[in-house]
Amino acid sequence: MGASDPEVAPWLRCGAGGMVGAGPGAGGAEPGAQPGAGMWGLQPPRPPQSSSRGVEAAAVAALGSGDGSAATEALFLALGAGVTALSHPLFYVKLLIQVGHEPLPPTVGTNVLGRKVFYLPNFFTYARYIVQVDGKRGLFRGLGPRLMSSALSTLSRGSVKKAFPLEELEHVSNRDDVKTSLRKVVKETSHEMVMQCVSRVLSHPLHVISMRCMVQFVGREVKYSSVLSSIGKIFKEEGLLGFFVGLIPHLLGDVVFLWGCNLLAHFINAYLVDDSFSQALAVRSYTKFVMGIAVSMLTYPFLLVGDLMAVNNCGLLVGLPPYSPVFKSWIHCWRYLSMQGQLFRGSSLLFRRISAASSFSID
Repeated sequence: MGASDPEVAPWLRCGAGGMVGAGPGAGGAEPGAQPGAGMWGLQPPRPPQSSSRGVEAAAVAALGSGDGSAATEALFLALGAGVTALSHPLFYVKLLIQVGHEPLPPTVGTNVLGRKVFYLPNFFTYARYIVQVDGKRGLFRGLGPRLMSSALSTLSRGSVKKAFPLEELEHVSNRDDVKTSLRKVVKETSHEMVMQCVSRVLSHPLHVISMRCMVQFVGREVKYSSVLSSIGKIFKEEGLLGFFVGLIPHLLGDVVFLWGCNLLAHFINAYLVDDSFSQALAVRSYTKFVMGIAVSMLTYPFLLVGDLMAVNNCGLLVGLPPYSPVFKSWIHCWRYLSMQGQLFRGSSLLFRRISAASSFSID
């Protein structure tokens, strides 16, 4: 779970030019093309874009191109809004799991070894519960500010890309050009990092509002309703900094993801994939995709901590004792989750196995 949406496919987090290594001039990628293709001369496979970031990647490409008309921009914003709306129930359930809200008891099942284990409700069971409580419209709680956050993220990335276009770099393709290609990766990753950070900062206030609207489900509160009233409440109670709680771990997660994914893919392609191998180009085209998935797993705790900080100590039940400690900083939150063994809470929505010895006992 726009560019600021945490739930979005992480390997597409970078937008159109983000998975660095995109052919000559990353800014000229085709809308919807998987970033990082042109460096090795082959278009990589397009992963299933089940979230708004895939559409946003295409939108950013259009916004950054010279022929991006107002109609094209509006089209991609509309497509992005549609996919964001469709994926919202998934994001909503994931957030409730992240904050530790488990209204349904676990069920007993068996693992592949035939041993009895406890499973918490999966996404579909959890979503049915929300519908029982709030109706079908309840699955779209907090959608309004999230749509605004996504649109602002897309527009800001496109604006930064236009204002600071990436210079065309020399095409490189083999290990004889490792130093040259590394410079290319560093330059493109730095450019993408600036776009991502600007986008994250500008869209984060709306992200915070969306988070708080959704977690009101836990305590049945109505403190945060419309965007305007939420802005007034946050500014009055927390000041300007209240709009940016949880921003630092999100930014750190973005930066670690970008550099980790792109550098790992570069070194694997340069040193482990031999040019004499008949399928070298095909392998290289998949490398960045696979690295994106792997690195996103490692950076998930940043996402979790950022989301928890956004709703902590904000006057809602889910962010106050005894439901949750009041965290002094995001580092305090990280340490608490680490001690509880919960740094990856919410990372899985289908097979949510829990330790039988932790809280329950099997008869």
